[in-house]
Amino acid sequence: MLGYDASSPRQAEATAVTVLKIVIMGGFGVGKTTMVGSVSEIGPLTTEAPLTYASAGTDDLAGVEGKTTTTVGLDYGKVTFTSGGAKFELYLFGTPGQERYWFSWDDLVLGAAGAVVLADTRKLADAFPALDYFERRQVPFVVGVNSFADSPYTYTAEDVRQAMTLPDAVPVVPFDARDANSSAHVLITLIATALDAARSRPAPRGAPL
Repeated sequence: MLGYDASSPRQAEATAVTVLKIVIMGGFGVGKTTMVGSVSEIGPLTTEAPLTYASAGTDDLAGVEGKTTTTVGLDYGKVTFTSGGAKFELYLFGTPGQERYWFSWDDLVLGAAGAVVLADTRKLADAFPALDYFERRQVPFVVGVNSFADSPYTYTAEDVRQAMTLPDAVPVVPFDARDANSSAHVLITLIATALDAARSRPAPRGAPL
C-alpha cells in the first residue's frame, strides 16, 4: 500500500526512486491550482494572473463568482510517496483550463505517466475536452470530483460515471482539492491506475520474458 504523510513527505528512505510526471487538467475554476498547492511538499510554482474585464463573456464565473485570478501558464509542484522499499516522486503540472490556452496542452503532457481530470458537478461538461484529450492519446487518467462547500448538489461516484459515460476502468474519486490528504488519495489512485496500464501493455517484440 502506498503511504503519504503530509507532515513528513520524506519519512522513509527508499532503495529505488520512480519519477513520474503527472498532469492535472480540467475546466476553468475547477480547482487545479488549489490541488497542486495543497499537496505539494515544495512551494508551488503558479502563473496566476488577475481576471480583467477583457475576459468578461469568455470566462464563465458561474459557481466561482469569487474567483479573481486564473492560470495563464502552468502550476507546478512536487510530492513524494513511499511504498515499502520503493519511492515515488511525482512532479505535478497543472494546465490552464480555458480554450484559448489549449495550445499549451501538448507541451505540458509530453512524457506524462498519467493525468487527473478534475470535474465540478455543477458544470460537468467543462471536463469533456480533457477526457477526450487523454482518451485519444491513451494516457491513463482518473477523474477527481472536487467538492465545493457552497454546491447544493451531492452526487455519488457512480452518478458522475454515468453522467460522463466513463468506462468502469476509469476510477472516479470524490475529493476536496483544499485538503492535502484528500488530494493525495487521488494521486495514489492514479499511480495504481498507471502501473496497471503499464503492466497490461503487450511487451515489445524481442523483449525478454
